[in-house]
Amino acid sequence: MTTPLLDQHRAAGAQLAEYNGCTLPERFSDFDREYHAAKQTVALFDTSWHAILVLTGRDRVKYLHAISSNNIQALEDGRGVLALLLNPQGHILAELEVYALPEKLLVLSHASLRERTVATLKKYVIGSQVQIEDQTHRMGSMAVEGPRAMEIVADVERVALSALPEMSVLESVIDGVPCYWLRRSHFGQPGAQLIAPREILAAEWEKLLETVRAEGGEPIGMAALNALRLEAGVPWFPADFNDAQIPHEAAVETTHISFNKGCYTGQEIVERVRSRGQVNRKRVLLKFSTAAPPAPGTKLRDGGAEVGYVTSSALSIEAGTSIGMGYVRRERFAPGSVVEFDGGTATVTR
Repeated sequence: MTTPLLDQHRAAGAQLAEYNGCTLPERFSDFDREYHAAKQTVALFDTSWHAILVLTGRDRVKYLHAISSNNIQALEDGRGVLALLLNPQGHILAELEVYALPEKLLVLSHASLRERTVATLKKYVIGSQVQIEDQTHRMGSMAVEGPRAMEIVADVERVALSALPEMSVLESVIDGVPCYWLRRSHFGQPGAQLIAPREILAAEWEKLLETVRAEGGEPIGMAALNALRLEAGVPWFPADFNDAQIPHEAAVETTHISFNKGCYTGQEIVERVRSRGQVNRKRVLLKFSTAAPPAPGTKLRDGGAEVGYVTSSALSIEAGTSIGMGYVRRERFAPGSVVEFDGGTATVTR
């Protein structure tokens, strides 16, 4: 999948790369410059890795509640929640962002697994009044995040998000075209995300870019964004958790699961693991001894025995070394545990 902002990124001289099946900017300028802009003022970045789905019909809430891991029925209009689609064995098929609107549910997932996600969502529709529309190929998205983000969105787009809680949604109109604004953080700073039809996305990018630069901010690529979200401890699907894991292994059970709802696919496994209170491996945050980040898939060892692997990594200016995420066996869960990899060591931070 290619971003609808490809022409704008090429014109800006951005370096492009593929991220989990999506072609996106890796960097626009210098890594340090992009990183510090995001931390100190504001960053503009392309988020068109999303699969964008809309559920309508009278049974839409009841249906999605019944097949996903979180409490969709409890969502008030204008609010959102994270959820998972699981298979019967409890493995993670998709991560969902679900936003409730008066006549629809807006659902975001990852474009690289769009076909499987849509098929899973449609699997049990028979007999329910639910329509699932895949709008991925006609929509795109971008985000503004940083200390000045809310002011810029209010000034440029006339959209007031600052008073809304995280994961809120507003319907809006730009040049007569319906779109959505999300109050959404990708790396722990105040953030706003625009989801809009592709035909207006480029003009909105240019409009926001002009103001972002005037305020001392920068467009940033996936390299800086990856470092920023790792510093904030934010896992990415499918890089850091996917169908190789169950929720407790991925350490997303507190953010993506409701333990107070009825049955859903995979719930039996989720409840069984919770009652036992432990898993044999878990996703952890890692601090590496080397400035050069070890590649995803790098094996982690303890005294020569393999105990885990790296899922993602980046140079962290804040940490002064490289950091990342990975999976380790139970005996190395505790913060402060040290494991080895070819060329250095990794310390579990949390």
